[in-house]
Amino acid sequence: MMQTLADIGEDELIRQFVRGLKQDASVIAGPGDDCAVVQGSREALVLKTDTVVEGVHFTEATPARLIGRKAMARVISDFAAMAATPRHALITFIAPPHIPVKRALEVYAGLRSMAESFGINIVGGETSRGNQLILTVSMTGTAPNHQWISRNQARVGDDLYVTGRLGGSIQGKHLKFTPRMAEAHWLAKNLKVHAMMDISDGLAQDLPRLANACGLGFEVDLAALPRTPGCTPQQAWGDGEDYELLLAISPKTSAQKLETWKKTFPKLKLTRIGHLVEKQDAPLAPSGGWQHFRS
Repeated sequence: MMQTLADIGEDELIRQFVRGLKQDASVIAGPGDDCAVVQGSREALVLKTDTVVEGVHFTEATPARLIGRKAMARVISDFAAMAATPRHALITFIAPPHIPVKRALEVYAGLRSMAESFGINIVGGETSRGNQLILTVSMTGTAPNHQWISRNQARVGDDLYVTGRLGGSIQGKHLKFTPRMAEAHWLAKNLKVHAMMDISDGLAQDLPRLANACGLGFEVDLAALPRTPGCTPQQAWGDGEDYELLLAISPKTSAQKLETWKKTFPKLKLTRIGHLVEKQDAPLAPSGGWQHFRS
């Protein structure tokens, strides 16, 4: 029987796509992180593209402005995960011909509003007909002085933290979240952050990705997960589309630094949920999270 995408899943498909991919010296960080990083004339250039698809990321009944808002915010969240600064965006808009013009304009208004709130310039794009509404946002930005954070530099013993609360995003957060841009830049400046990423497919998927990128395993305390009111630890672990930050920091980080976080962001929790260990010492973690081609 011929192997299908459902058989191998998203992560293995990407591994097969990029295996043996040729890159020249201009590439600083290629596939495998939240964004790509390449050499610029003065600063490192940061690149990202992301797609939202009707029936996967939103429904036909989703308010149009929230569709556009989500499409833009997802990419901004990836820039935040690397403590980079987004600057310019291109929008690809694919839709069936029967969609009302008013709805199309409302989608774009959502894109524009989110972009403007983060100082991002929409500089063009593409339109095409298709069988369903699809938005792709391609974005460029910068990482001054090459001060960006990858997901692959964590070390054994690093403490694992998450921002905010997890779980229950289907109740509306996945459409209305605010990317943690200011928080990410504060963390990069004030704490010894060894690795960071945003939580999009659920902690159950994204924490193993961060650990695997570092060649490590992890221990996590499900009971310690900061939960959205009404959510169980299992939902916080596996629901996905939280768009919070997951970070690995030095265990030597002072309590004073963590207290400064509380004073700077008094309404946003920063919670220790576990630590990184040697891969052979990692306990079996529960399954969960979103998997393209399988979920």
